[in-house]
Amino acid sequence: MRVDFYHLQKSSLEQALPALAEKVYSTGKRLLIKTELAEKADYLNTLLWTYRPDSWLPHGSETDGNEADQPILIATGNENANGAEIIMLTDGGTIEEIQSFERCLNLFNGHDETAVQNARVLWKAVVDAECEAYYWQQNDAGKWEMKVSKIPGK
Repeated sequence: MRVDFYHLQKSSLEQALPALAEKVYSTGKRLLIKTELAEKADYLNTLLWTYRPDSWLPHGSETDGNEADQPILIATGNENANGAEIIMLTDGGTIEEIQSFERCLNLFNGHDETAVQNARVLWKAVVDAECEAYYWQQNDAGKWEMKVSKIPGK
């Protein structure tokens, strides 16, 4: 399993999440976007319909129904109802929550010390579980740069 840590410092979650979701969707893989609160799930559901005037990213939330049919599903629970290969964490998570996925994208707010600490805990768990771990940070232009990687056996 591969876990990518996106340290949000220049971009907000509202800016980074749609762009990363578009990239996942373009691969043909299914995505589960996990958040802790129902209100945030509703907000992200609306965001993915409105983040750009010309955007169209097929998705739904667990409250919309037809979860299994959604290429991108926004959920608060731990069930992988759409059979996603990739999970995106918006409020942190644990190694147990992500182990059944091919890949995890962990987006965390670099201006929130609790979120940064939670990301550090998850990083350690991922490395200890001998998974690939990549840490991405934005440069001054807002472009993502890989700063650190841990690959088992290397």
